[in-house]
Amino acid sequence: MPEIGIGIIGGGYMGKAHSVAMSAVGAVFNTGLRPRLEMICATTPESAERYRVAYGFARGTDDWMELVRDDRVEAIVIASPQSTHRPIAEAAIALGKPVLCEKPLGASLADSRAMVDAAEAAGVVNMVGFNYIRTPASQFARRLIADGEIGDVTWFRGEHTEDFLADPDAPATWRTQGVANGTIGDLAPHMVNGALALIGPIAEVMADIETVHRTRPGGDVTNDDHAQVMCRFEGGVMGNLYFSRVATGRKMGYAYEVSGTKGSIRFDQEDQNALWLYRREGPEASRGFTKILTGPAHPDYEPFCQGPGHGTGYQDQIIIEAKDFLQAIETGQQVWPTFRDGHAVNCVLAAALKSSETRQWQSVLND
Repeated sequence: MPEIGIGIIGGGYMGKAHSVAMSAVGAVFNTGLRPRLEMICATTPESAERYRVAYGFARGTDDWMELVRDDRVEAIVIASPQSTHRPIAEAAIALGKPVLCEKPLGASLADSRAMVDAAEAAGVVNMVGFNYIRTPASQFARRLIADGEIGDVTWFRGEHTEDFLADPDAPATWRTQGVANGTIGDLAPHMVNGALALIGPIAEVMADIETVHRTRPGGDVTNDDHAQVMCRFEGGVMGNLYFSRVATGRKMGYAYEVSGTKGSIRFDQEDQNALWLYRREGPEASRGFTKILTGPAHPDYEPFCQGPGHGTGYQDQIIIEAKDFLQAIETGQQVWPTFRDGHAVNCVLAAALKSSETRQWQSVLND
């Protein structure tokens, strides 16, 4: 089978996840293109060499431009900070190389808009790494909603809640500095993407964004801890979103509830292999939410395991992303979510920030 040389920029948390995914995706999904781990880039030669050895790359570098320009690197994964996304993506796109970029897309609306324009003008395959919506359960939820299984959607509630900064005595770090590293920049993009995927475009928002712990040992906090957002989707559906890094007890609270005229859906990422479905049918006395355990009948499950209820995990979401990226490259057909979809998320969050400042409803301007 034909190989494709993969270059990954960033060797930390997500760099490792993408490296493992590219190593495994060919065996899991029997992809037409088989990734070859060609080069990894990190901030120093020493860390690049450490990641090269640990993850199995042929070469390492501390110069992302060297990686992008290398002829044996045929597709690029950007797993570095948001401030680096735009220059790396533009350089890769100029050379006609496909790009998978971690969320959120760029460090600003100007960045994501420029990345969309560059990718679409060049006709280059482009994707954004929103992994949580790719669980078999959430893919099945999308299908149920699209097929009208719960009727006309009337309401949506979504959250992304964690507690890694719930302790007020936790020290100030890079995570407590700058809008890009706050809850709106870090956690919110995942659930906004989920809301757009499940329900559709958001027309307007009313937001309240707050820093709960304004000082921490070692310094002041310059970004937000949590945010609540009322929203109205373009299709008329009412929605509510909540994001928090101080939600004590929540570890991976990517959760949503969708109400429809014929039924409802509930999902919680902390139990990612289950979807709760209510159908408004049959005798009232026997109605209730049914817990559906994911299995081979659900999207992208069977390649991992033939046993229902055995489950998939976080790393498997990244492997599914890798499969989608390779499929787009092989077929030449873009696969959701593209840079344009990533920019749409940024537009919603920009409107939320403006709403919190003005204390007014704001239209989402997706230019």
